[in-house]
Amino acid sequence: MAKDFCVLGIESSCDETGVALVRVSGASLPVLQAHALYSQIEMHQAYGGVVPELASRDHIRRVLPLTQEVLHEAGQALQEVDVVAFTRGPGLAGALLVGAGVACALGASLGKPVLGVHHLEGHLLSPFLSADAPEFPFVALLVSGGHTQLMRVDGVGRYQILGETIDDAAGEAFDKSAKLLGLGYPGGPALSKLAEIGNPAAFKLPRPLLHSDNLDFSFAGLKTAVMVQAKKLAVAQNCAVEALPKAVLADLAASTQAAIVEVLVKKSLVALRTTGLQRLVVAGGVGANRSLRDQLNRVCAQRGVRVHYPELHLCTDNGAMIAMAAAMRLQSGIETASEVYAFDVKPRWPLDAL
Repeated sequence: MAKDFCVLGIESSCDETGVALVRVSGASLPVLQAHALYSQIEMHQAYGGVVPELASRDHIRRVLPLTQEVLHEAGQALQEVDVVAFTRGPGLAGALLVGAGVACALGASLGKPVLGVHHLEGHLLSPFLSADAPEFPFVALLVSGGHTQLMRVDGVGRYQILGETIDDAAGEAFDKSAKLLGLGYPGGPALSKLAEIGNPAAFKLPRPLLHSDNLDFSFAGLKTAVMVQAKKLAVAQNCAVEALPKAVLADLAASTQAAIVEVLVKKSLVALRTTGLQRLVVAGGVGANRSLRDQLNRVCAQRGVRVHYPELHLCTDNGAMIAMAAAMRLQSGIETASEVYAFDVKPRWPLDAL
């Protein structure tokens, strides 16, 4: 691979279609040239969650127009793309196949190599797209959808998992708790918004594994506790949970968020202390949570720890993180793009299997 090259990245693992263009110049960090994103949230809201078949069909409709939009914004011709990257997994099998198929078709038509990227590595490296990019090594708190992990990161592809979720992840705890409260889909952002007007100390909810002798996470018990508390309140007021007064729902939402955030913050501090590192990277959709950012910023500042996040608009799934991860793997020399266009996807793909 030449020292200067351009990567087109395609993300289609779930309910967002993302396309981006990243340019590499020598040893400098890759630079984002343009990106475009289409969210399927409105389509899936009617069903209360993601419908895989509908997600796959919508990716088919969106990916090529988004590619044209990105190339136009970057002022670049398709023929100038050097590598086409795509999300290989984990994710919904049908949705992944759309991105992989389009990427390999583009690569074959252009005679350019393709590269399948791990979705979670994309999130993990997304803070390198920000103005305040981190430096290796660091501790990473990866909180994306069904994944909550703490890891030591010594370089691109050099990941040591320190702890991970053994059941529900933080994102799932947000979403499932929101559904129990009748807040609809997507639940996490709705619960966080409602929590802003609630009292986080109103209800005593469990902090699972907070004082365990490891760095693993477990949020299934918290979800159950929220359900039990919500039903008690509904019985006491003789109404459905979703019909509870807004102030009561806000207090329960705030208490739920406080429990999740406390576990994430304290486990992150333990990971920093255990590794002796002074830099923390937070990535994934939950990384956009304001309460989590505020608390991490405060405790890290007290301990002289630098904390880095992706830009807010790059916390959710997007093509920029896929293009960036591909570019950094190619730039570091640990990966070689292939001109073999027979592709497969990995709906289940542990990050430590890279």
